[in-house]
Amino acid sequence: MATIRLADVQKSYGDHPPVIRRVNLEIAQHEFCVFLGPSGCGKSTLLRMIAGLEDLSEGELHIGGRLVNDVPSAQRGVAMVFQSYALFPHMTVFDNMAFGLKLAKQPKDVIELKVREAARILQLESLLERHPKALSGGQRQRVAIGRAIVREPGVFLFDEPLSNLDAALRGQTRVEIARLHQRFANASVVYVTHDQVEAMTLADRIVLLHAGADAERYGSIAQTGAPLELYHHPKSRFVAGFIGSPRMNFIDATVESIEPGSVTVSLAQSGEKLTAHVDGQRLQRGQPVTLGVRPEHLRLDGDEQFVQCTTVLSERLGEHSYIHADHASGTLIAKAPGDTPIGSGERIRIHVPPSACHLFDAQGIALRRSMFEPERVAA
Repeated sequence: MATIRLADVQKSYGDHPPVIRRVNLEIAQHEFCVFLGPSGCGKSTLLRMIAGLEDLSEGELHIGGRLVNDVPSAQRGVAMVFQSYALFPHMTVFDNMAFGLKLAKQPKDVIELKVREAARILQLESLLERHPKALSGGQRQRVAIGRAIVREPGVFLFDEPLSNLDAALRGQTRVEIARLHQRFANASVVYVTHDQVEAMTLADRIVLLHAGADAERYGSIAQTGAPLELYHHPKSRFVAGFIGSPRMNFIDATVESIEPGSVTVSLAQSGEKLTAHVDGQRLQRGQPVTLGVRPEHLRLDGDEQFVQCTTVLSERLGEHSYIHADHASGTLIAKAPGDTPIGSGERIRIHVPPSACHLFDAQGIALRRSMFEPERVAA
């Protein structure tokens, strides 16, 4: 059983402000949990604390129901795959994968069996006699993963393992990691990344760590949940802006009127009126808010409410295009079919479905959406 529980965990260095702030989190057996956030938010530090490579300043860490605050890393039942491959250049692939087992004084026949089984899973059987210099980046990363697999840990820890790979290898290795997780029914996975594509495609649950202008929140949890929960129901403007690529469009606005289940706002600069299907019970008329809408939910046709814009750029990516358009309140990005015939300098209407709109108060806290149906607004 490989559950992980963090209770009021905090990490400080000397007299500096904490880099991890009061984290309370439970990771279930066989869960694939991704720590997500921009550089410097503390996600790798949190992972290293679980691994035993960093001491806790405060709080408790339990793995498999056992308090491990003072337990050495080698005795925690975890295996870590680092961003750098950390392979021994003078050793073959077989010896690199077997190194930890040899240190643990495992019998030779057991080492042989475990290494060859891991090589089979990772498609490294034909490379066991090669040295790291004769391998590609993707192959080296698989060797590093294989070195973790042979230990048969209860917890796999991955610290940005794909950041050194090109785009094609990242996609391929991402699939291999997902398959590995399915093979090991009892092992939990904690995976650190700043790449939201990795987080959205791999995670059972995302833990998004705070960052941004509010320094007092650095290292605390902004939101946890399934990938689509964070995508469709962000709790704050920070979460909404970090999840999604391109990022959500934000427009400053003022509350114009409040009805049951909807709020109408007046956009800054342009004065255009848009209605959002959100619960506005805690708003007041005249209150400043931020309206948010994702590029894929904006439309270039339809009879719903719209804003007037002038196109600046069309990013033609084949299957779809991203239309960048100047609005009085700033630049908006809308997703459109790849063959949409729009050039720069054109005056267009961008339709904004009320059910696709998010509203955030002056503190950046999201208002609950009251009539959200994603299938109605999908591009």
